[in-house]
Amino acid sequence: MSTDVRTYDLRADTLIGAALAPIDSTRSIGLVIVFSLFIAAAAQFAIHIGPIPITGQTFAVLLTGALLGSRLGAAAVIAYLIEGAIGLPFFAGGAAGLVRFFGPTGGYLVAFPAAAFVTGAFAEHGWDRNYLQAAAAMAIGSALIFLGGWAWFMVLTQTAPVAAFKIAVLPYLAGDVIKIALAAAVLPTGWALLKRKASGQG
Repeated sequence: MSTDVRTYDLRADTLIGAALAPIDSTRSIGLVIVFSLFIAAAAQFAIHIGPIPITGQTFAVLLTGALLGSRLGAAAVIAYLIEGAIGLPFFAGGAAGLVRFFGPTGGYLVAFPAAAFVTGAFAEHGWDRNYLQAAAAMAIGSALIFLGGWAWFMVLTQTAPVAAFKIAVLPYLAGDVIKIALAAAVLPTGWALLKRKASGQG
């Protein structure tokens, strides 16, 4: 009998936690870095339809929170924001610098860690093992992002709430529904695959 058979802790709070258990400090740091780069890569898929581009950031931020959990997920997003702030071309379309936090997309960026934390907290309570619950958790996280972006856009442009909503939120709702649907599908599928592998280890 082989002595190096991989085991999985299916009692772990998150999918990554189950797949990589035990997660020590070294692995935690590695995951934070890897997922910050994942968010940066997703940000490069940008479609400019106005002052606020459509990007893959929301997809990556919510999935990061769900996969890593509240604390590690938020840490990965914060690492991503720091990387972009210090000049790495990690924001939408290769942008960088602190100035991005004071532009039209600043509210979304600042809300990213909270969205990852909340989505991760729901995942830690088992919401990531069911598609509808995973989608609901991500929808709540997405709502936080939209709320932050909407509020900051109103302040920055001195626009009335309804007018700001039509510019900063409404055009992006349909795309966000698609991103949430895709991201949420990863989670129960991942758990199912992990359980199948675990059951085959006898």
